Amino acid sequence: MIKRLTSWVFGGIFFIVTGSFAQQDAQYTQYMYNTVSVNPGYAGSRGHMSIAALHRSQWVGLDGAPKTQTLNLHSPIGYRGVGLGVSIVNDQIGPTSETNFDIDFSYTIYTSTEGRLSFGLKASAHLLDVRFSELNQFAPDQTLEQDIDNRFSPNFGAGIYYHTQKFYAGLSVPRFLQTSHFDESSLSSAKEQMNFYFITGYVWDLNPFLKFKPTLLTKVVQGAPLQVDLSANFMLNDKFILGAAYRWDAAVSGMVGFNISENILIGMAYDREVTELGSAAFNDGSFEVILRYDFIKTKGQMKSPRFF
Repeated sequence: MIKRLTSWVFGGIFFIVTGSFAQQDAQYTQYMYNTVSVNPGYAGSRGHMSIAALHRSQWVGLDGAPKTQTLNLHSPIGYRGVGLGVSIVNDQIGPTSETNFDIDFSYTIYTSTEGRLSFGLKASAHLLDVRFSELNQFAPDQTLEQDIDNRFSPNFGAGIYYHTQKFYAGLSVPRFLQTSHFDESSLSSAKEQMNFYFITGYVWDLNPFLKFKPTLLTKVVQGAPLQVDLSANFMLNDKFILGAAYRWDAAVSGMVGFNISENILIGMAYDREVTELGSAAFNDGSFEVILRYDFIKTKGQMKSPRFF
């Protein structure tokens, strides 16, 4: 009972108070395998059709804590250099549920024998549900009496993405429009702010059997602390992946992955908060799992699987 009460108070405070200042995009630990969700320039960059599904449960043990599901598909199409992708992101926290439907378009130019520079555009449809009726209101507020069902708002974004076989870097803003979902004079106002992403990584061949890949993701959004994610992954025999990550002043993470075949990757991550929330009795950490399938037509087409 105490845990449930705490969760709904937490959910209500998170949505009503922090949401009134800045609404952030969904958070991922395995962002290096889910790049198209934040950068449309990544669409089609793997050279073949790729589909990935991801589930994240944050702060397990706390009822109403964030949960995210992502499904994306992208591929190069027809004319050389053109990529197309579609994705669905469902984000839940407490009494709120948000769903984004995205279409990604990219155009790639060759900058060298190995270098590729992609320019991407993202078009989004956003649906918002808020079940105010599920909140435990100690002091009822008339502005929080009527539930919100499937409130629609459009958006668009852009990104650039550069990569070779061993290096990548990208800069993106997935959503440009700063949409207000409520009356800004109300305590329940929530505005979508622009989230700026920078992502980069490099793959070193330590020996014929072992690869090392450090990565960096930074996210900047007005009204929220700077987010910096640092990770380091090792790949053994192009099959097994083991790594660790640190989210600045927020969490430490462990990651494992396995290339089941040339086509299939499965990855898992566990986060533990380094803040006071991490020591709370009701918080068992955050879990994330991703499954990716690459539609490789010719056996042996990929001599070495892409590490990103």
